[in-house]
Amino acid sequence: MIGPVPDAISRDDVIHVARLARLSLTDQEVDRFTRHLGDILTHASDVASLDLAGVTPTAHPLPLVNVLRPDVVVPSLDRQEVLAAAPAVEDERFMVPRILGEQA
Repeated sequence: MIGPVPDAISRDDVIHVARLARLSLTDQEVDRFTRHLGDILTHASDVASLDLAGVTPTAHPLPLVNVLRPDVVVPSLDRQEVLAAAPAVEDERFMVPRILGEQA
């Protein structure tokens, strides 16, 4: 259930949220986001005002079925053969370059 929706959002609200998110906004961006967020609040208010009595809650509008195959163990490639074809191996695993400045 949707809770109460604020009537409007102010420039100060946008500036406050931007500061919490550590965003630096220009005055033009603050004005634009104030308008856009106001439009979103108006839409949320429209949705909150709908009469949903008797409407069954659902997570998806279409019936979904599990399309995954059964999890069955089947023969696979030989581990040593696969590792022999790898460019680099360490401790019986593929060795890959470090990323994002990770330390050894």
